Amino acid sequence: MAEIIRMPRMSDTMEEGNIVEWLKQEGDEVEPGDILAEVETDKATMELESFHEGVLLHIGVKEGAVPVNAVIAVIGEEGEDYEEQLKEAEESSESKEESSEEDKKEESTEKAKKEESTENNKKSKKEDDDSSKSGADSSSDKSSSDDKKDQSEGEGQRIKASPLAKKMAEENDLSLSDIKGSGDHGRIVRRDIESYLEEKEEKTTEPKEISFGAAEDEEVPVSQMRKTIARRLGESKFSAPHFYLTSTIDMQAAISAREKMNELTDTKISFNDLVVKASAMALRKHPMVNSSWLGDKIRKNANINVGVAVAVEEGLLVPVIKNTDLKSLSQINAEVKEKAGKAREKKLSTEEMQGNTFTISNLGMFDIDEFTAIINPPDSCILAVGTIQEVPVVKDGEISIGQQMKVTLSCDHRIVDGVTGAKFLQTVKALLEEPLRMIV
Repeated sequence: MAEIIRMPRMSDTMEEGNIVEWLKQEGDEVEPGDILAEVETDKATMELESFHEGVLLHIGVKEGAVPVNAVIAVIGEEGEDYEEQLKEAEESSESKEESSEEDKKEESTEKAKKEESTENNKKSKKEDDDSSKSGADSSSDKSSSDDKKDQSEGEGQRIKASPLAKKMAEENDLSLSDIKGSGDHGRIVRRDIESYLEEKEEKTTEPKEISFGAAEDEEVPVSQMRKTIARRLGESKFSAPHFYLTSTIDMQAAISAREKMNELTDTKISFNDLVVKASAMALRKHPMVNSSWLGDKIRKNANINVGVAVAVEEGLLVPVIKNTDLKSLSQINAEVKEKAGKAREKKLSTEEMQGNTFTISNLGMFDIDEFTAIINPPDSCILAVGTIQEVPVVKDGEISIGQQMKVTLSCDHRIVDGVTGAKFLQTVKALLEEPLRMIV
């Protein structure tokens, strides 16, 4: 019996995959473990592996976006009749999509009913309040209202228009009283609306501007990664109440310690490695910053898994360093380099991008003084790191040259309060200003 191949869910946030290229063609023999196609997900380009043996009988989608669980291919014995099975599978996928759409509509309708009920209650209360006013004022208002209503109805009756003309006027935001009808007894018809629009356009048409070049706008297709970034960070920004805490850190001791460490080992420790290690150690001391919002409860994550934001061509990927607080600076350095390289080549596995409990975004290498970052779900905080600057500082009553770095913590106020976030930053600051505490 033929096997129906559907688009698998290759990451926890994937809703559709973009088929880039089929590595097997119709008629090719397939064995378990063979790579059928390359699929671009919201996080990386991944290989679609076959779990079946046989012949690739049918390719449903040559290239382009395909929803998760949609039919994309059929594998079976050579010459096997699969048409009826394929039809049933496609109908099943369509019914599931329609069911999902109906669920969304029902939710929307229910929400609208609740809003309408609330509005009606408000109106009812207002009417009850208004009814307490004096009878004379009420009668006067009613009389005035009735006069206006009669006048409006009278005006409405004098304007005759065909249903199509009314619809066209409504679509173009036109007042029928401004248009002269050419139909029977002055009735406004379609040609009257068209003539009025043409005259209006002629009056408002301005001379064309002089063209100074042949430049044209470019429209770029939105990748699966960019779609997911837009959706997830949009949800984060507008559902999680963000607030921000900025701290200035004296990096002189960190600079000296880093130089000494790099003299003693072949591994070249970066400032980002120091920030990752300091953050991980501070998270162990402040577990609420290492927590996740689950709606009706807060999960205090047992493990500390720091995500490090990496810029790629289509957007941003966040490889995760598992159990970060238990790793040495050299281990952190090696893992960040390896996973950042994989991210840029789109070779990160799904597992390497999942399980983050805290995220760090460092733009210091781009000479950015400070910035605020949007929280990366399901984290409760993200740390934005700026560049190290040479600035004048006052020490013991004297002005000297200092090395300072600004960091900004974005916090989800549903989980982390101001004092909690401030104490976390104090610990990070203390560790970076005395980096030997991260080693002993």
